[in-house]
Amino acid sequence: MALSDLRDTLALERTRLANERTLLAYVRTALSLLAGGAVLFQFFSTHPPYVIVAWLLMASGGAVLLLGLLRFLRVRAHLNAGTRER
Repeated sequence: MALSDLRDTLALERTRLANERTLLAYVRTALSLLAGGAVLFQFFSTHPPYVIVAWLLMASGGAVLLLGLLRFLRVRAHLNAGTRER
């Protein structure tokens, strides 16, 4: 294996790991939003404005999770397609 091939392989692996870290950041953000919504439901369920905000937080958490997962899968497919071309 030539030095340039090794560099390319290591760069690709670093990019894959960065993609996984990005997914975990999306998951962490989504869980925080979902937890915030759950806390509002738990403590302020009798106050309609807080319930609306709680629903918005829960919906945002689901959207962030879905967005992160879709982005992760798209980047992973792009990276895997690039390795098959060689």
